[in-house]
Amino acid sequence: MDAYMWHKVAALSGVAALGLGTYGAHVFKPQNPAYKEVWHTASLYHLVHTAALLAAPITKNPNVFGGLLTTGILAFSGTCYTVALLEDRKYATLAPFGGFAFIAAWSSLLF
Repeated sequence: MDAYMWHKVAALSGVAALGLGTYGAHVFKPQNPAYKEVWHTASLYHLVHTAALLAAPITKNPNVFGGLLTTGILAFSGTCYTVALLEDRKYATLAPFGGFAFIAAWSSLLF
């Protein structure tokens, strides 16, 4: 994959992060207010790691870094969005894998 393809992935992810963040801030009204915080966490991690995707092309292993960040966004933030939207923590099983993907992505910069 062309290293600069990660900029397009970041663009799509950024659009999604901003849209979902806006939805969470202005439309999302869960019955249990604790799920508003779960949505906020998902949105924060989604946006921060989307910004980090912009650096993928200048890393030694852009596909490793970009792939792990994208996996983390989908698994962690996606799971948190789902948990918040459905107000059911039974859907949280993938979140730890997303967290590990984030850790692995940042660690990959050491090599």
